[in-house]
Amino acid sequence: MSDRTFLGYKRANGTVGVRNHVVVLPSVMCANHVVELIGRKVPDVITIGHPTGCSQVGADFEQTKRTMAGFAANPNVAAVLIVGLGCETNESKALAEEIAARGQRVEVIGIQESGGTTETIARGVAIAQGLLREAAAHERTECPVSALIVGTECGGSDGFSGITANPALGYTSDRIVAEGGTVILAEVPELVGAEHLLAARATEPVAAKLYEMIERVEARARAMHVDIRGGNPTQGNIAGGLTTIEEKSLGAAYKGGSTALREVVEYAERPSERGLVVMDTPGQDIEQLTGMIAGGAQVVVFTTGRGTPTGSPIAPVIKVATNTTMFERMRENMDVNAGTIVDGSRTLEQVGDEIFDWIIEAANGREPAAEALGFRDFAINRIGPSF
Repeated sequence: MSDRTFLGYKRANGTVGVRNHVVVLPSVMCANHVVELIGRKVPDVITIGHPTGCSQVGADFEQTKRTMAGFAANPNVAAVLIVGLGCETNESKALAEEIAARGQRVEVIGIQESGGTTETIARGVAIAQGLLREAAAHERTECPVSALIVGTECGGSDGFSGITANPALGYTSDRIVAEGGTVILAEVPELVGAEHLLAARATEPVAAKLYEMIERVEARARAMHVDIRGGNPTQGNIAGGLTTIEEKSLGAAYKGGSTALREVVEYAERPSERGLVVMDTPGQDIEQLTGMIAGGAQVVVFTTGRGTPTGSPIAPVIKVATNTTMFERMRENMDVNAGTIVDGSRTLEQVGDEIFDWIIEAANGREPAAEALGFRDFAINRIGPSF
């Protein structure tokens, strides 16, 4: 245990943010253009577009609404403006109520109710400017590492992922957990074949839920009459030296470290336990990134062997290269070089300590490459068709 702290934003609901964004979010894709135009007039806000929010039913609709609410209520967001159309399934006022119930400052406007595009933009600009003034009054104060939820992700994996960056991140995960923090291990399709290793570190109910989640993934593949190996490993993974989903999974599972598995949660669900948590996300990078942040992750560490530039609109995403060749080739997109483990210039623990230090520095405001370059990737996992 150390006495490491960071300077974060303490929110009224007891959470702690590492950024202080004002977000303008459409409840439905029909409001995307209005949201974009509000952002052009008020460039200090974060605007998000997406192709969801209407003609969705059942669990698919509930997951979309949960994701939007969780994302908007992430501690890195000081306030949010929801822009709706007026006839969508994901009704804007109901979404705003869900966000408010999570303790978030929220305003809501509708295009039909406001009388059209121009008037909605004018109202949105005035509200956004007011929310920015409110957010500016928030100040950073000293916070413990235990307040952090750290998302872990691997994308564009290669043959080095399971021996350099992922185990180094696992060492970092153990440090976060030792400090009382929370680590999310996602990408359930990329845990297939390694689930028994995680289950052995869990209570019987948690292990049972993990196995159920793995079976759910395999059942979806069977229902579509496809082989999960058609999407994982990807062609890029194979070119990078991975051969089977089991090989990829054994490497991916290292990201979670070695501590007990405390909880298994649904996509975009906020963990109720501290420590290591598994979240049901797909392997698709942007959808899993969105899900973990909607679940409360303030910082994400993303390992990559082939080179992945993606980032989040509201959370710093730290990139860890698995090999030095790619690190040098994509230097502007990378933050940490775990390839030094292979060439012997640094130990796995030293790289893990660098990742830990990066998390603290990012929490203090330092921008990793994806954030500095302005990546704002957002996508919600769909589990059903539109009707």
